[in-house]
Amino acid sequence: MTDTAAIIGGGVIGGGWAARFLLNGWNVRVFDPDPHAERKIGEVLANARLALPQLYDVAMPAEGALSFHPSIAEAVEGATWVQESVPERLDIKHGTYREILSHAERDALVGSSASGFKPSELQESVERPGPIMVAHPFNPVYLLPLVELVTTDANSKEDIERAEAILRGIGMAPLHLLNEIDAHIADRLLEAVWREALWLVRDDIATTEEIDDAIRYGFGLRWAQMGLFETYRIAGGEAGMKHFIAQFGPCLHWPWTKLTDVPELTDELIEKIASQSDKQSGALSIRQLERLRDENLIGIMRSLKDRDSAAGALINAHERQIARPLAGHDGEVAAPLCLWEATVLPSWIDYNGHMTEYRYLQVFGDTTDALLRMIGVNRDYVAGGHSYYTVESHLMHLGEAKLGDRLTTTTQILSSDEKRIHLFHTILAGEQSVATAEQMLLHVDNKESRACPALPDVSAAIAKITQKHAGMPRPDTAGRHTGQRRSA
Repeated sequence: MTDTAAIIGGGVIGGGWAARFLLNGWNVRVFDPDPHAERKIGEVLANARLALPQLYDVAMPAEGALSFHPSIAEAVEGATWVQESVPERLDIKHGTYREILSHAERDALVGSSASGFKPSELQESVERPGPIMVAHPFNPVYLLPLVELVTTDANSKEDIERAEAILRGIGMAPLHLLNEIDAHIADRLLEAVWREALWLVRDDIATTEEIDDAIRYGFGLRWAQMGLFETYRIAGGEAGMKHFIAQFGPCLHWPWTKLTDVPELTDELIEKIASQSDKQSGALSIRQLERLRDENLIGIMRSLKDRDSAAGALINAHERQIARPLAGHDGEVAAPLCLWEATVLPSWIDYNGHMTEYRYLQVFGDTTDALLRMIGVNRDYVAGGHSYYTVESHLMHLGEAKLGDRLTTTTQILSSDEKRIHLFHTILAGEQSVATAEQMLLHVDNKESRACPALPDVSAAIAKITQKHAGMPRPDTAGRHTGQRRSA
């Protein structure tokens, strides 16, 4: 049964929540009195559909159903999770909670996107505070994984654990605070940087663009993968954090920053900041800036994903969680094997609007890697000095793969011996074959740079598959060379 999330308030944050849940297979029910809410959420969702799948190398879950409702009572019907993203006013939030709790399921959890209020403040004035907790995300919600989960003694251990599981299930990283505090953690850190930046602009030390350059070209890239303390630990060299603190700790007593002294936001300062920001970014619309932001985040996060580091490790873990079991992934010997599935992404498309040529080879390579993992040729095996090399490939393009197509591959082992694997891959879009690849793999001793027999367990695994596939019809184009016509 598909889970349901109710989104109360469909602004920038609420729309991001809607996209995050929807693209992870949840049904989403939205309430927002804004007559433009459906259009606005549709625009956010369009960005999310382009962006989020690019973080993964497996197909996302089938998208849930999105619906809009004229009342909170209708929106929360049947919801497992209710996310409140209404304006930052306690009176509005309290009224919203009373309405939610009057109509939601008894076991529904209520997360608040509140950036400043503590959960104890949110729980005031309601008879049943237990379901209410802070679940504060970061924009864009559909891409950034962090969500600050802040609770009180009114929240049961079971509900907190359930909330964490739900958030991890949609690919987020819940950070459960030890104790509640105004503005939680991240916004307090951002506020400190924001205050200092205001002084730097006001005192004509730097423009808005120069301050942004200092972040995005410098420590911002380090923070993306290490955060604050790990960055400073490395700055301490081999002696580590203690050395860093001993060396740089005295600077805290120097008059470097004005964090305890806030400049007055005069009309003059506001105009100064606004005009500089217009000059810096005004040539692009907000939607263009969002697309640029998303593309940059994808590049950074996919790089981290390749290294299984920081936010990339979270994506890899979530990818393993959402990957649909395919024939062969659990060691099952199917005929043929089905080892790979994904969706054609915008970055895979060429100038003709079709999947570009080199992506076919990538898909076939990923499928071969899946086969090798199945037979035991994993990282440990390669680290031990052995691997399979692809020594020959023949690709045929039979159809067209287009943006959004869900692709699968099938694999047939044509023959094998102690050193070689002769295989045939097919890419399918639905039932249609769009490409094939016939390949010869050679087992190699990496240290000696020469062919050698596979180790016994691997050899036995590939022999088992070869025997299973021996009864399959041989593909018509197996053995075909370039330019040769099909046999009649």
